[in-house]
Amino acid sequence: MNYLSVENISKSYGEKVLFEDISFGINKDQKVAFVAKNGSGKTSILNIIANLDVPDSGQVVSRKGISIAYLAQKDDINPDLTIEETIFATDNKILSIVNQYEKALKNIENGDAYQAAFDLMDQHNAWDFETQYRQILSKLKLEDLSLKVGSLSGGQKKRLSLAIVLINKPDLLILDEPTNHLDLEMIEWLEAYFAKEKITLFMVTHDRYFLERVCDEILELDEGKIYKYKGNYSYYLQNKEERLALEATNLGKAKSLFKKELEWMRKQPKARTTKSKSRIDDFHQIKDKAHQRRKDHKVQLEINMERLGSKILELHKLQKSFGDKVILDGFDYVFKRGERIGIIGKNGTGKSSFLNIITEKAPVDGGKVVVGETIKFGYYTQSGITIKPGQKVIEVVKEFGEFIPLTKGRKISASQLLERFLFDKKKQYDFVEKLSGGEQKRLYLCAVLIQNPNFLILDEPTNDLDVVTLNVLESFLLDYPGNLLVVSHDRYFMDKIVDALFVFRGEGVVENFPGNYSDFRAYENSNEAEEAPVEKVIEKKVEEKKKSKNTLSFDEKREFGSLEVEIERLQKRKLTIENQFLNVEIDADDIPKKSEELQEIANELEEKEERWLELSMKQED
Repeated sequence: MNYLSVENISKSYGEKVLFEDISFGINKDQKVAFVAKNGSGKTSILNIIANLDVPDSGQVVSRKGISIAYLAQKDDINPDLTIEETIFATDNKILSIVNQYEKALKNIENGDAYQAAFDLMDQHNAWDFETQYRQILSKLKLEDLSLKVGSLSGGQKKRLSLAIVLINKPDLLILDEPTNHLDLEMIEWLEAYFAKEKITLFMVTHDRYFLERVCDEILELDEGKIYKYKGNYSYYLQNKEERLALEATNLGKAKSLFKKELEWMRKQPKARTTKSKSRIDDFHQIKDKAHQRRKDHKVQLEINMERLGSKILELHKLQKSFGDKVILDGFDYVFKRGERIGIIGKNGTGKSSFLNIITEKAPVDGGKVVVGETIKFGYYTQSGITIKPGQKVIEVVKEFGEFIPLTKGRKISASQLLERFLFDKKKQYDFVEKLSGGEQKRLYLCAVLIQNPNFLILDEPTNDLDVVTLNVLESFLLDYPGNLLVVSHDRYFMDKIVDALFVFRGEGVVENFPGNYSDFRAYENSNEAEEAPVEKVIEKKVEEKKKSKNTLSFDEKREFGSLEVEIERLQKRKLTIENQFLNVEIDADDIPKKSEELQEIANELEEKEERWLELSMKQED
């Protein structure tokens, strides 16, 4: 069943033609990835499909009655609403029933309202929906629903936007770089969610493991044409190579034919017969084919890197906190020449702060950072380029010099360097503000590399880069002879370029792991198999509730609902007292009293949880 058809659409901005006569379709239950170079119009196509923009020509036709949701790169959420208000600000009927039930639980003494809400949940089979809704919020770390959107970080807003589209379950979900700003744990959960859910997806993503494990079709916009690959990322790579090889063969044949036809053209007299005029028309077509050339330049920079001395970088008992939040707690490490280390961990565990400490852009609370005399850092930060009004692309590079030294006494000009980073001569004189987000990141990367660093530090370098540029960057980094330290949520990228990991666990714990990301996941999975995490117990309880068949009496239903509220209240009270002990906020005289209260809460909590489980299992019978 066809959900959406894109028919011969075109889009230009002034003289710049993004794409012309593009056509493709999206069918029910397909999971389609859209791949193209930065600046070729990926986001513009998504905006047109989502009805946020209009094409210059052509049209987009969607099936009548289907719901379409769009997760853009930039969040558009009302900052004055709470997380809960934002989630429930929808016309989704089932979600409004869940909202009514949630409110009834908070006012359990109103038995009529609670029973009405409970019956509605039953009538519309909303229990599964409620369970999934809570699991999505939990997995995306959106626990405190009372927080105002305006107080959230960029990453939290991204997770909220993602939660909204997942909870509402549209017929067609359009995603623009959904893994940006998510940590590895969330990316892997989202990947597993999409892989198992029967959902229709159309997405732009640079995450190649995501492409491999989720997508069943890849559309590529290349040199103005759409190419379809019915398979995952591995299939796409294999078949693209075959296509390019065939194109190269055809180009060679076209060039030979062009030479032959050119000789004929030169020999022709001025007077033309009808037959010769037809051949002349064919000649111009042959000429166009023969002069086609791809712009897939390889970044081959044999940088004349400054020599690394015996002392590289030493970190001695580093301490760093932000208020009560501990980032580093006595971290030690001595870097060796040529090490390639990746940094992973959940958002908020201090990865970027660690890089700022190493580069002495942020102070430490204790300990010492010792940088070798020969070390020259190249630091690529998440903030990217500072755009100066009216500045052109080539001017950004020329701020660091007119020429760049290479090995064997060679050098290249700033313009030649930009060409190797996929900026042709025309593009070099564009204003920086006209570049796409990915092109700006590529320019910034170029500006960092040409400073000839021997210790390269990259903070999320893969965000917003297209797959073509990522392959080019990886090729460069594999040949890079200096030290490399990189923070990235791109698992494919990390597997290719790092040999070891710093794993930020939170609370100041940083572990040194000898291997790449896949090695680490295999190690973690083997450990998880030996343990019984608390999360599994919680998920089991949620699953038990999900299977409810409503065999409880009226009084038991009310008790079941009130137990959830009581358990949550007791858990919060228990946590508050435990934190008071941890932060030494209790007077010595009050310690016995508080200890007794804590024990009473623990006992009551255990009792209520057992009763909750008993009622939950009774519903199954």
